[in-house]
Amino acid sequence: MVLNQASLKRNGVQDFVSLRATALVISAYALFIIGYLLCTPALTYEAWSGLFGNLAMKVFTLVALTCIMVHARIGLWQVLTDYVKNAQLRAFLGFVLNLMALTYVVIGLFVLWGV
Repeated sequence: MVLNQASLKRNGVQDFVSLRATALVISAYALFIIGYLLCTPALTYEAWSGLFGNLAMKVFTLVALTCIMVHARIGLWQVLTDYVKNAQLRAFLGFVLNLMALTYVVIGLFVLWGV
């Protein structure tokens, strides 16, 4: 049985599509938040907690956080492979930066859904 090695790893087309898709979700989230801030006459704690108390907003925020992580992972991988030539340093930086991105999403989950 012959396996295509490219099918087991990311490829350029997948990275391209992932970056564009995550950028669209992040842009939609940012536009929604900006629109909410502009349309809400008095931004109070009750209005803000009411917005984020809605299940749809929590899911949208979770999707946006995940998209930010995926977008950052691909972008950091591209930058690290272009500018960090030492393979061990690149692997270490990639690990630390990916761990930070995952930590941000986990912290966002705790803040968003409340513990």
